[in-house]
Amino acid sequence: MAFMVLVNTPGTGAHVYPPLRHAEWHGWTPTDVVFPSFVWIVGVAITLARRPTMGKTLRRGAVLFGLGLLVYLYPHFDFSTARILGVLQRIAICYVATVAIYLGTGVRGQILWTVGLLAGYWVLMVVGGDGRFDVEGNFAHTVDRMVLGVHNYANTKTWDPEGIVSTIPAIATCLLGVLAGQVLARKEELARRCTWLFLTGNLLLAAALVLDHWLPVNKQLWTSSFTLLMAGLDFVMLAMMVWLVDEYKVQRPFAPFVILGRNAIAVYMASELIDISLHALGWRVPLYESLFAPLASPMNASLLYAVAYVAVNFAIAWGLHRRGWYLRA
Repeated sequence: MAFMVLVNTPGTGAHVYPPLRHAEWHGWTPTDVVFPSFVWIVGVAITLARRPTMGKTLRRGAVLFGLGLLVYLYPHFDFSTARILGVLQRIAICYVATVAIYLGTGVRGQILWTVGLLAGYWVLMVVGGDGRFDVEGNFAHTVDRMVLGVHNYANTKTWDPEGIVSTIPAIATCLLGVLAGQVLARKEELARRCTWLFLTGNLLLAAALVLDHWLPVNKQLWTSSFTLLMAGLDFVMLAMMVWLVDEYKVQRPFAPFVILGRNAIAVYMASELIDISLHALGWRVPLYESLFAPLASPMNASLLYAVAYVAVNFAIAWGLHRRGWYLRA
């Protein structure tokens, strides 16, 4: 959550350190890890929480989708051009689809679904788009332009980075999280579970690097190689964090991040709506130029604004935590 807020709200988009930007097209940066990790951890949570029902899952999915629409409607509520898909909408779709697969299959079925989704997406992109993976010619762009029209992402106009076709491999990301959660929940000693997570993560990373030769790693298209690469990193990071926190009891340094994570939806909504409000009121640029720009070089001043914005959102999460208020979908 902290890193998401940090990369989403620099003081000025013209001055951002490269690791805090998304890759322009093919390739990846640390920033590109954030969103797929959210989708992946939703899958992990599905296996560790009380067994879900489809009724509750559909309700939660609808709430998440509605909150995502609110982000893009606020503050003008212009339904004629509002973005239909987006971050929370993709999480909602992946959550509902993954729960449906999880309830109807075992581990073997979930693996087959994951492989099928990744392979099917690859076939669609190659056959439907004549093998093109450039910005204008890829199949996902064609579908978004035809189906979503004016309801695409405002910065791209004719396609959506959280669009229709690229949601297919995103569901596979969530399913890979389910598989990780089931490894974590096994009745085995912690060292063995962490070893399985670490080994699986490295195998996924290797597969992604091999696949990258034919299907480029691309976050905007959420390619199959990107899905495997991000899941591989998540498996490895989860293994390391579980070992550090549960085996070595290194917990106090992570307390602020636990507070942020417990109210992830509230923090996400606050970070988006406050920033949108500052833009709408015309306060954001003067705030940055008067308080932050004089303090450091443009790059560092922009980063300082982002860090301050993370602190504001942590203060909101801390206040909610102190009162025992947690926003749940």
